[in-house]
Amino acid sequence: MIKSHKKRAQRVLNKIGQLNYFHDEKYDKRRNQLRKLIIEKTSVPIDKLPPDLVGFSIVQLTDMHLRPFTQVELIERAVIKTNALNPDLIVLTGDYVWHDEQDILDLAPVLAKLKAKYGIYACLGNHDVETDPVFITRIFEQHNIPVLINQGVNLTVGDSKLYLAAIDDAWKGEPDISKAMADHPGGNAPTILLAHEPDVIDWYADDTRISLQLSGHTHGGGQIVSKKGRGLVKSHLGKKYIRGLHRVKQSWVYTSRGIGSTGLPLRHNCPPEITYIRLVNGLIDRHSNIS
Repeated sequence: MIKSHKKRAQRVLNKIGQLNYFHDEKYDKRRNQLRKLIIEKTSVPIDKLPPDLVGFSIVQLTDMHLRPFTQVELIERAVIKTNALNPDLIVLTGDYVWHDEQDILDLAPVLAKLKAKYGIYACLGNHDVETDPVFITRIFEQHNIPVLINQGVNLTVGDSKLYLAAIDDAWKGEPDISKAMADHPGGNAPTILLAHEPDVIDWYADDTRISLQLSGHTHGGGQIVSKKGRGLVKSHLGKKYIRGLHRVKQSWVYTSRGIGSTGLPLRHNCPPEITYIRLVNGLIDRHSNIS
């Protein structure tokens, strides 16, 4: 559990978050990209992808960090934009709060408005584990959002299976990939692994069943990125795969910049991100147009 002095500090900062700057409609006109949501689209080629899964779409939302600087208004816009994409699956990859687990009470009802044909699933991040993972998990599940902790589920898509697995947070939790993969159906069923910290793909990439890992945690490099692409901060277990799509052995990892902000209420060359991924067959150009 997080120390009470951190909660008290956040509650003081929450007063700053009440300023109109964090709620108004002028976010697109400011140089600060704190609230300027961007949809990032990419194709992920998977070898021997079953035909029923070609074109399968996934939206990833991560690092919402509700309060003090990320307000419900930003999350509501992210939900509206996500639903407009009409994804097959939505995944949430951790860090829903900053230092106060009670903020999940305002976040979960908003995320419950997300819609996807094959459901919405979540994993935990380091801030969730540091605050109160049991409470956060319970509130999510009360809003029909399953939280996977060292678990996996089989999704039936036509005549094919897609295995969705998630580990506990690798930094503050107790990740167990063996448990997470225990229910894999075998054969050529691809696995999508939810893991809050991106660099853990190096731990698991020898398992050829894992086609794609979806992560957050880095805030794209600490929310402030130079013209040369250098981030202000390198996170623990987020120093190598800081943002975007990376090939790791026979797997891929995608690291989202996330939606929320912590520390300084500032984003530069690193706007909040909604990630839209489409699965495609084979090793094509990952930057191809997927409109």
